Amino acid sequence: MKASNEMKLTFISRSCNEAFARTAVAAFLASLDPTVDEMADIKTAVSEAVTNCIVHGYRDTLGMVYITMRLYENALVEIKIRDTGCGIEDVSQAMEPMFTTCTTGERAGLGFAVMESFMDKVRVRSKVGRGTTVTLRKTIRSRGENLCQPKADS
Repeated sequence: MKASNEMKLTFISRSCNEAFARTAVAAFLASLDPTVDEMADIKTAVSEAVTNCIVHGYRDTLGMVYITMRLYENALVEIKIRDTGCGIEDVSQAMEPMFTTCTTGERAGLGFAVMESFMDKVRVRSKVGRGTTVTLRKTIRSRGENLCQPKADS
């Protein structure tokens, strides 16, 4: 399946950049004319994934967060959020609600559960010492014309 539009974004794993990531994804998504709820769902899932990179992927150090977002002709949105941090030892366990590696009690362990509740599909791939990639997918029930969709005559 070929993407009708794509963007890539790279930024330092500072907590202040989480809001930037959400805003950038929302701006790119706007061409599909999503509903307010669809936009909020995607922004929330992206926020959780980026926060995981910042808080858990890099822990007490800085690294880079990479986002690739693709829009497909059938209004499918795919967002890959990746870090090259410490990785996840047991992905299945990490995706269990209430599981967290945070020892200070500041984290509830609901990040993946939130992503799964707002997206159609969430896939997590990780290698210890190499990093983690979260792939989020959602089909938008577009309210209007996809502004980036190729026209039949072009």
